[in-house]
Parts: sequence; structure tokens; C-alpha cells
Amino acid sequence: MEMFFDNYIVGTFLVSLFAFLFLFILRRYNNNNNNNDNNTRKKRFETGYSREIKTQTGAGKGECSPGNGSGDEVIIVGAGVAGAALAYTLGKDGRRVHVIERDLTEPDRIVGELLQPGGYLKLVELGLEDCVEDIDAQRVLGYALFKDGRNTKLSYPLGKFQADVSGRSFHNGRFIQRMREKAATLPNVKLEQGTVTSLLEEKGTIIGVQYKTKDGEELRAYAPLTIVCDGCFSNLRRSLCNPKVDVPSCFVGLVLENCELPFSNHGHVILGDPSPILFYPISSTEVRCLVNVPGKKVPSVANGEMANHLKTVVAQQVPPELRDAFIAAVDKGNIRTMPNRSMPADPHPTPGALLMGDAFNMRHPLTGGGMTVALSDIVVLRDLLRPLHNLHDAASLTSYLESFYTLRKPVASTINTLAGALYKVFSASPDEARKEMRQACFDYLSLGGVFSTGPVALLSGLNPQPLSLVLHFFAVAIYGVGRLLLPFPSFQRMWIGARLIWSASGIIFPIIKAEGVRQMFFPATVPAVYRAPPVVN
Repeated sequence: MEMFFDNYIVGTFLVSLFAFLFLFILRRYNNNNNNNDNNTRKKRFETGYSREIKTQTGAGKGECSPGNGSGDEVIIVGAGVAGAALAYTLGKDGRRVHVIERDLTEPDRIVGELLQPGGYLKLVELGLEDCVEDIDAQRVLGYALFKDGRNTKLSYPLGKFQADVSGRSFHNGRFIQRMREKAATLPNVKLEQGTVTSLLEEKGTIIGVQYKTKDGEELRAYAPLTIVCDGCFSNLRRSLCNPKVDVPSCFVGLVLENCELPFSNHGHVILGDPSPILFYPISSTEVRCLVNVPGKKVPSVANGEMANHLKTVVAQQVPPELRDAFIAAVDKGNIRTMPNRSMPADPHPTPGALLMGDAFNMRHPLTGGGMTVALSDIVVLRDLLRPLHNLHDAASLTSYLESFYTLRKPVASTINTLAGALYKVFSASPDEARKEMRQACFDYLSLGGVFSTGPVALLSGLNPQPLSLVLHFFAVAIYGVGRLLLPFPSFQRMWIGARLIWSASGIIFPIIKAEGVRQMFFPATVPAVYRAPPVVN
């Protein structure tokens, strides 16, 4: 056994060198592409690429122009998790904030219900930790992983943190309403229900928004900084970024009632066929079930195809302790679906405007990392804006805030990359190399010790280190090769092992490339990080 682990360590070291070589090549390739992309974006913007931005033609009826005493410093479009948290954060710092949200009633969603421990720490840092109180939120202490009748428990490494630190799971709408209510308690924060139809532009600078109130009245609002947080269905982001939205799968959501999870206070991941099934508590009496269905199309709910699929294909893969509750939830009929989107952050730095939340960056929701990324981004932006007393120099502010896109990368890129990679590894495949990778991942995590705490620390947002992610990912691949070659290697097994390494590279390197190699691994080399706050008289 000692010899095996010595070989394992040597193999991990060699594959790490291999990974660094690839990263160096990708970095050079990425830099060349970035230069070409920047020239293309500049040309597009100059020739009117942002056609949906409307130019200000003068203050009319119902308008609140910069000169008429409105005094808003920041307009926030959207009051979901990102928008509501940002409104409170900037308002607490003394900013005059105007939030425009399409619907201020309590949302009802099947995602955004699990906050990782790293996200909870950001919530504490923002002073919003009380928003998970009085909503029947449940503590989450880790995950349980199930495969082929076996299971393993993966606990969050929380030993060095205070007792209240853990994950939290809840009804998404209740959490959002608590944050909206807290933001609304600040006298300098105004929450208004309305639908933003366009951004207002003047001489290349975003100066505000045009929106319809809930009564249908068209108004304009102005501020030196507009932050768009209107979610995954954003109709404003196209003018502020290059959206490359991918829909790898859909979630089918159910609520199981009055049942006990096999491992209390843990999320449950079943490595099913063809893809994972998730269970986690959202209240003291309810368990959320999310069945991942690959592709953009799902069986019809209306004609009963979905219910039949869940009963005949999925139910038999559900742990026996949950099977009756699962079938009862299907029979109850409240089956909901939602496409799972992923979109790397690819912004067009635009004077007067900024993107945040799912409007800016999305990853597969399998790992529950979206809210952690959003809250981390808010902490980064808050710290950048704090030294600024005046936001009116749009050009200088835009140049200064370019550092935001790099400073957010350690947390965001780690969680994004892990989400995309784990989804592909955890999904079933007819390819032998992918099957071996899936089994190797389960067995690697089952080893315990550093083999489980390391990956779980990455997943939870407690240790967002991109290099650690790459090392663990290839350690899983090397472990898989070791399983194939021991005790007696054969040509076929060696060939599968080589394909396993190739498959692992094909999974993680494209995700890293999309995230940006330089910003992800070498942020200190990005000049924007060192820009001083602009001085505005």
C-alpha cells in the first residue's frame, strides 16, 4: 500500500508538470486571442454593436435627470440575490441607491436554494447573515455521495471556523425577501417595482435606464453608475458583454415532504444514469429533489411523459429511504423544470455600467456555487468603491473598475471550473475512459483525509485556489490510471488509462481557457490590478 501511494504521489507530481506545460501554452494562446478579441470588441462598439442602448434625447415627462435633484449614485437593475445584497451593501456604505425590480413579490424558484459555507462567510462579511434566520433555513454540513449501492459522506472542513459557519439551504424566495426587506430599511435605498426596457447612453457612456412602472408609466432614471443584476434571462447584458450561453441540461424539480434524508444536514448526490440526482433540505419538513436531464429538451409534463419517466427510470435509482416520498411527490403533480445555463464572464468594459450576478456569469448549478460567486463579487466591488467619494468621472471609473474582473477570479473561476468539470465527470457515458474517470472520482473521494477535504474545501468556497483544483483533478485521473494498471497491467488497460488522461484534459482545459488562464492563475501579472482609485474633485 505504501508503494502504491509513493507511486501515486510521483504520478501526481508528473501530471502536475504536464498540466503546467499545457497551462503555459494555453496562456500564450489566450493572450493572442484576447488581443484579437479586444480589437474586435472596440470595432463593434464604435460601429454601434450595442444597438439596444437608447441615446438620451432630453428630459421629458416623468424623467429624473442628473440635474433635477434626484441625487442617485447607483441604479441597480434587479433585486434577486445579487441585486438585493448589493443594494444593502452600497446603501450601508452611504451610497444613494435606486433599485428597479420587475416583480417585488416573493420569487418561487427551484434553484438558488443552497448557500455554501464560503458564501455564508461572505454573507457575514456583508452584514447579511441574519437573512438566513426566521426562514426555516437548514444547516448543511457536507455531502453524501451514492453510486451503485455504495455511499460515502463528505464533510465540510469547518474545524477552524466559528460554530455558526456551515452551509445553509432554504426556500430561495424567502431568502431574497429577507434581503430586500433589510435593504429597504436604509433611508438612502429606494426599491421600486418596474421593468427596465433599455439602458440610456450619451456619448458612449451609460447614464441611466428607461423603465416601465407597474402601472405602465414610462420613466427614466439617471445615475453615474448602473449595475445590471437582472438574472439569467437578462435582456440587457448583450450590450455589456459577449454572452456565450450554453444549456447542457435541465433540472426537474420536486419537493418531498415529511421524509428523513439518509444523512441529516447533508446534501445528497446520486450518481445516476444518465446524470446526477440531488436531494437537500429546504425547510424542516421539505426536501428538494433535482433530477438532471441532459440536453435542452425534457419529457412533457403536461401529457404525463415526465411523471412516467420519473417513476420508471429515476425512482429505481433513488435511495430506498426516499423512494416512497419521491413517488408520492411525482403523484402530487407539482413537477417543475428549469434549463441549466453556463456562461463564462466576457465583459465589454462600458463607461457608467457594470454587470453582476447571473446576468454576468453562470455555471452549472450542480455544485450550488452561484450565490457564493455573486456574494464574493459584491465584496470585491464594495472594497473597490469604498475609497471613491465621487462616481461621476465615467472614463476614470471604468478604467479603475477593470481590476474587478481580475480580483474576482480566484473564487469565481475555481467554483465555475469545478462545477463544469464535476458535471461532466459525474454524468454517465458509454466511453470506457469516462466510466473509469467517474468511478475513480467516487473512490478518490471515499479515501477520506486530504483526498476528500481538499476537493470539498474547493466545492464549499472555503479554499478557492485554482491551482489546488487542477492538482486534485489530475490526482483523480492518476488514481484512475493506477486502478487500471494494478495489480497487472495489460495493453487494453494502458490504452484506457491514456484515454482517461486525455479525457480529463479535454474536460478541464477548455473550461480554464474560457475562464481566462492569465486572470485565473497569474492575476498579479494583470496591470489593471494595480490601478489606483481615480481622484475626482
